[in-house]
Amino acid sequence: MDRGYIDFARLYRLDQGGGYFFIRAKTNLAFRRHCSHPVSKVTGLRSDQSIILTGPKSSQLYPDRLRRIHYYSAEKDKRFHYLTNNFALPALSVAAIYKHRWDIEVFFKLIKQNLRIKGFFGTSANSVKTQIWISISVYVLIAIIKKRLGLDHSFSQILQILSLTLFEKVPILSLFEAHSIQLETDTSDKQLTLLNI
Repeated sequence: MDRGYIDFARLYRLDQGGGYFFIRAKTNLAFRRHCSHPVSKVTGLRSDQSIILTGPKSSQLYPDRLRRIHYYSAEKDKRFHYLTNNFALPALSVAAIYKHRWDIEVFFKLIKQNLRIKGFFGTSANSVKTQIWISISVYVLIAIIKKRLGLDHSFSQILQILSLTLFEKVPILSLFEAHSIQLETDTSDKQLTLLNI
């Protein structure tokens, strides 16, 4: 998570529930170093520390130790400070996890844009979760099809082609050949004129 999501009470609940978090630290974070761990500076790591929060509010909201990792990105010429409650992973892995969080965000953005859930068939927690998992499964299957078949079509085009040919018994690759199906690209003007002048 990015710095805007720092909520130490929530992070402590995640920790107490057995979950891990990786978050960027704010620049004005009040803390005391408990101990330092050796790092290889050629990897971009600058420090790997166990810390205790010392802010009047933050120390009450998160009373346990945290891990603070300082990483320098040469490609961006920028310094990053990460906080996590995971003391088992190598420090470089923590930096890599944070770096790849955008891939996860792009994944969910694609799901929101292309697999719109307009309504739920059931409203219980189990029903809603099941329908969301079905949407995610559809997305993953389409991503697999796109990669394995080497398709240049966009995600929405693949969905459109599959929805139009849902009950046809043809090889899936033939559906995506240029001559087999025309996508809806009707550019004719169907707008009615308001005034005929």
